[in-house]
Amino acid sequence: MKQVPNIITCLNLFAGCLSCIMTLEYNNYSGAFLFIILAAVFDFLDGFCARLLKAYSPIGGQLDSLADVVSFGLAPGFVVFSFLNTVSAGTFFETSFLPYSAFLIPVFSALRLAKFNIDTRQKDSFLGLPVPANALFWVSLIPAIIPFIKGYEIAVCFIILILILAFCLLMVSELPMFSLKFKSYSWEKNQWAYLLIGIAILLIILFRFFGISLAIICYILFSILKTKLHAAPR
Repeated sequence: MKQVPNIITCLNLFAGCLSCIMTLEYNNYSGAFLFIILAAVFDFLDGFCARLLKAYSPIGGQLDSLADVVSFGLAPGFVVFSFLNTVSAGTFFETSFLPYSAFLIPVFSALRLAKFNIDTRQKDSFLGLPVPANALFWVSLIPAIIPFIKGYEIAVCFIILILILAFCLLMVSELPMFSLKFKSYSWEKNQWAYLLIGIAILLIILFRFFGISLAIICYILFSILKTKLHAAPR
């Protein structure tokens, strides 16, 4: 039973590999998105099972981070690389290194995970944007904007580059961000999480893929607001 969480973590890694295949072999961004969602489910379940079975181990923690680098770092990096490689064709970016900026995503994801592993301050909340949230932002944004980019390719390339830099810096920043891991279900202790979940559901219903990206932006803004409210003198 103690190996169950590690098996689930390996399923996370396997789903991340399949997401990469969806992008590299088929340019199927929707398929890549679905496998990253599946990886996120496994990422939640491995921690849940570890707590339920009290099956903690040093190898489990390291395996979890290695799986996350692939599923939430490399896989979205491939999605953004493939997108930029396609959208920059026929523009002055065609022969540039712009598409390769996408691989800052796995690089900073690895830095973020390494920092998280040795940072004892991040047991109940986070400092910096969690890697799964960053991955979900990218793999939901790309399929959502594809129908609307014709004629705006150069502007889209600039915007994506700026977003890559911004989100990479957010991952390794000291910005306090609340966790969605519930220790209790009381409104008082989880009001920010409940508010975010409610808004996220509404955004996904209204905007589908793009709703997830908007929900991640809301998560960042709510975290900033929560920090400012708690820091304000009473």
